Amino acid sequence: MTIKKNQPDKNKLDQIVTDARRNQELREQSYRGQALKLYPWVCGRCAREFDHKNLTELTVHHKNHNHDDNPSDGSNWELLCLYCHDNEHSRYEETRFDGSATGKSSAPVATHNPFADLKSLLNNKK
Repeated sequence: MTIKKNQPDKNKLDQIVTDARRNQELREQSYRGQALKLYPWVCGRCAREFDHKNLTELTVHHKNHNHDDNPSDGSNWELLCLYCHDNEHSRYEETRFDGSATGKSSAPVATHNPFADLKSLLNNKK
């Protein structure tokens, strides 16, 4: 097999990807194992309880969204079920990007103030 001058070495790229995945798995096992020892096996949002049969559905969420911030006391972690974890990241992305990936909110802006005349309405009832 001949490698062209500007073509990356496929074996080298495969090794980089393999190493990166292995390192990520080791990091996750490390903090996941610690979190499972520190906290009860309950989702921090929906309070769903877990046991050995469904423990793979319980994830470790990083409160500050930095996956490299793993203090041994667990202060940056909370256990969330898969659904609550996905929801948390969706809400984070919405607030981070103001509602969409383009930075423009798709939510309608409220223009009506239902309490604008409340004082005068209450005074008229007296």
